[in-house]
Amino acid sequence: AVSQVVTDRGRGEAEDRDSRGFGGQDRGRSGDEAKMSYSRYRSRSRSVDSSDVENPGNNLFVTGLSSRLTDRDLEKHFSTEGEVIDASIVLDPWTRESRGFGFVTMATLKEAERCIKYLDRSVLEGRVITVEKILLTAAG
Repeated sequence: AVSQVVTDRGRGEAEDRDSRGFGGQDRGRSGDEAKMSYSRYRSRSRSVDSSDVENPGNNLFVTGLSSRLTDRDLEKHFSTEGEVIDASIVLDPWTRESRGFGFVTMATLKEAERCIKYLDRSVLEGRVITVEKILLTAAG
């Protein structure tokens, strides 16, 4: 049921975008070419029922971040517990300001677990942060 909602929503957004005149990528193409383009558009979207998406346990969700914090600050804080593969703070797409949360990928599961144990409820830039493992489940 959830995957159906996501699929229907994705279809509606594509139709809305074309009806407003944005992203008219399919104009002037034959029916088959337009369907192929639409299909490619949908394949890049996040899918709830995608069974190939999996978290080996080294991806962490971090909340409570200060708006002054940078990706580099986040990486530095987590590097005290191991090798950081990636650290990124989620920004508002219009204002480019921090949304107050981010994601950190550690090199190993053991390092990620150490981050959860020692950095959850720690203080970073004057704010208490929470660190959790991202839970991804396949619908079905």
